Amino acid sequence: MSDKDIYSDLQQLGQQAELPASPEEAVLEKVPNPQAGTDYMVRFVAPEFTSLCPITGQPDFAHLVIDYVPIDSLVESKSLKLFLGSFRNHGAFHEDCTVSIGKRLVELLDPKWLRIGGYWYPRGGIPIDVFYQTGPAPEGVWIPDQGVPGYRGRG
Repeated sequence: MSDKDIYSDLQQLGQQAELPASPEEAVLEKVPNPQAGTDYMVRFVAPEFTSLCPITGQPDFAHLVIDYVPIDSLVESKSLKLFLGSFRNHGAFHEDCTVSIGKRLVELLDPKWLRIGGYWYPRGGIPIDVFYQTGPAPEGVWIPDQGVPGYRGRG
């Protein structure tokens, strides 16, 4: 199967694509893993993730780190970018945003392993960090630390 064939069903890559109005409307796409049968880790970092407080409507900001070990499929990165951007006008608590993103990726990809760290910036003086993981990390795969230090404020 050629690269052109495995990418032919993508609706967003290489096309004009509007930011979805909500995470429910966002279309996450996947492509076949060209290294299926080899265990390796993929990392996406979204240092400027934004959502809204569901009560006040005030903006919330987070640094997200998504790590996964694929089996048969990879998430297509433009669709992931648009999916994450769809939270910009979405009201949800930090915990809901972080875990929902992780679960949606697991549903799409059925990876060997996935974790997401949501490092939320303080509101009301309290930072909230949220972590979701599908199980123990697979043996034999290099899983580096997410590299995000705990919030120290002015230290």
